[in-house]
Amino acid sequence: MARPLVLGNGQLLVNFDASLNIRDLYFPYVGQLNHIGGHYCSFGIWTDNQFSWCYDSQWEKKLAYVKETLVSEVHARHQGMQLELLINDAVHFTDNIYLKKMQIKNLARHQREVRVFFTHDFSIDESEVADTAVYNPEISAVYHYKRNRYFLANGRADGERIFEFTTGVKRFGGAEGTWRDAEDGRLANNPIAQGSVDSTISFRLHLGAGEEKTLYYWIVVGKNYQEMLDLDGYVVDRTPGQLIDRIDTFWRTWVNKRDDHSFANLPQNAVDLYKRSLLIMRTQIDRNMGAIIAANDSEILHYNRDHYSYMWPRDGALVAMAAIHAGYHEMIKQFFYFCENSITDKGFLLHKYNPDGSVGSSWHPWVEHGRPQLPIQEDETALVICALWDYYEYQSDLTFIQFCYRGFVKPAADFMVNYIDDDLNLPLPSYDLWEERRGIFTYTSSTIYYALKAASRFAEILGENDKFQAYAEAAKAIQSGIVTHLYDEKLGRFIRGLIVKPDGSYERDTTLESSCWALFAFGVLPANDERIVRTMRAIEEGLWVKTKVGGIARYTDDYYFQKSKDIDLIPGNPWLICTLWLAQWHIAKASAVEELERALELILWAERYCLGTGVLSEQLHPYTGEPISVAPLTWSHATYVATVNEYVKKYKELTEITCQW
Repeated sequence: MARPLVLGNGQLLVNFDASLNIRDLYFPYVGQLNHIGGHYCSFGIWTDNQFSWCYDSQWEKKLAYVKETLVSEVHARHQGMQLELLINDAVHFTDNIYLKKMQIKNLARHQREVRVFFTHDFSIDESEVADTAVYNPEISAVYHYKRNRYFLANGRADGERIFEFTTGVKRFGGAEGTWRDAEDGRLANNPIAQGSVDSTISFRLHLGAGEEKTLYYWIVVGKNYQEMLDLDGYVVDRTPGQLIDRIDTFWRTWVNKRDDHSFANLPQNAVDLYKRSLLIMRTQIDRNMGAIIAANDSEILHYNRDHYSYMWPRDGALVAMAAIHAGYHEMIKQFFYFCENSITDKGFLLHKYNPDGSVGSSWHPWVEHGRPQLPIQEDETALVICALWDYYEYQSDLTFIQFCYRGFVKPAADFMVNYIDDDLNLPLPSYDLWEERRGIFTYTSSTIYYALKAASRFAEILGENDKFQAYAEAAKAIQSGIVTHLYDEKLGRFIRGLIVKPDGSYERDTTLESSCWALFAFGVLPANDERIVRTMRAIEEGLWVKTKVGGIARYTDDYYFQKSKDIDLIPGNPWLICTLWLAQWHIAKASAVEELERALELILWAERYCLGTGVLSEQLHPYTGEPISVAPLTWSHATYVATVNEYVKKYKELTEITCQW
């Protein structure tokens, strides 16, 4: 499972697999709706009576991005066909246009004709029912449509239009699809098909020995026929080559807010991944509603029958915080409106949401063992307040904060103040951040502590003294409850939390848990407090994967995509997020530049295990280091960005101290 190339503009998102097939095309929301849904929009090449699809094993491929851009750079070579390709793919930064530039080189010693075929397997609005594929000779292009969705495919090969085309039935009545028609090098020119349909178009080039020529191909997406025509006309008028150059320039400018000289002593490959992470984060944020989507790799559907194309408020808030600290507050501001529109009248956020703002699927029940309960992860509500405080600290946008305070902070903080176990001075039970168990957790309690402190500051700034006092007192009480009830003197470290038993009582869960990182990250205790030191050292020793891969597992005996039951050797699969949390602790406690060395090692570990394109997955195979689960995971990229931000800031502080001496 992985999507090594992702291209998007906040409304149109296009994902490629390692074989260069387009596997996902989302519109009009990032993550909703997927009009390919894991099927294939591919290309194939015919020459000298030979045909090969892009996914055939004979192609040698190297996938990458053009540095500092959201433009792909793919090198492909087919020795048997004596062809070499250089491909650039891009999505326009504003308009819903996907573009491909393909430079084709004839490696043979004779002149020959080369035909390039592009297939379109759309299931519009995630359904194959009642689609239409049609060729229009007035524009010399094929388009698919259903209701208010229009997808047009067009191109130019050495200045020439589409050579041949066809439309037809797919996966119904024994028909495989029009892609089969391409394999003899010719297309049937069938002008229209309705129902479960696909289409294929071809372009023709004549190449001399050793000659190279360029083909351009594009897909435009509109909400009606005229919008589709206008976008196609725009590409033709401006030329696809010039548009790709503009896209390159735009993203290069966008990602270079920070001068390369301000990256401390980080090597260039680590800096490159920082910029790649920012760009990938940008593709996963919807510009319509503001949803920050967890991941949009539909391959996970084969394993879970659900996907990651949701806005988890936890993921969203942590991504927002990383973006704010990196100086990209404008790309996440809409996220806070999304949360304000989503909060319930009781003052909490639900499990997860669809990109359009509707409530997402969930496995958290409203009743268990005959007792009603809230189906929430309370950290998700708390973290949005934490992110808002970071936004205010960086932007001082009091007008915006006043709006958010009334619509989100105040009702959420009121809920948190009232949702406390008075005997323990800890939040009442909710589900943990891994969404697996219900109880009172060190991680969740830490986020609520920080959120209530932030809410008290907002209340003070806005002159609500009664709320200021109530929130501050609740935060202080929770801090005391964490230290009193969630620290284990015998173990010499913090525990995961208190699990709710069927009879409603609590049982101590002493599992070694990486998310205890939250204790110092959200200010419950300083990073150099001896209790934090012992906890983090226990995590570093006990959750480190003892193979050549390394990395930190989520917790002891993590079952999710588990690859080994040798728990002493492999407590769980290594997660990028958890390993970078450890780096953040080493950064936070460092009092000299030399003490940053371990953090740098962990940052470079994350860089080492990204895909060749710079994409970070959720977790890794403990023996091979290959990506497991979805890739890219927005949270992984955001955690890398956050860690680099903290490293650079701390390095600067420590070197300035040294210079003063």
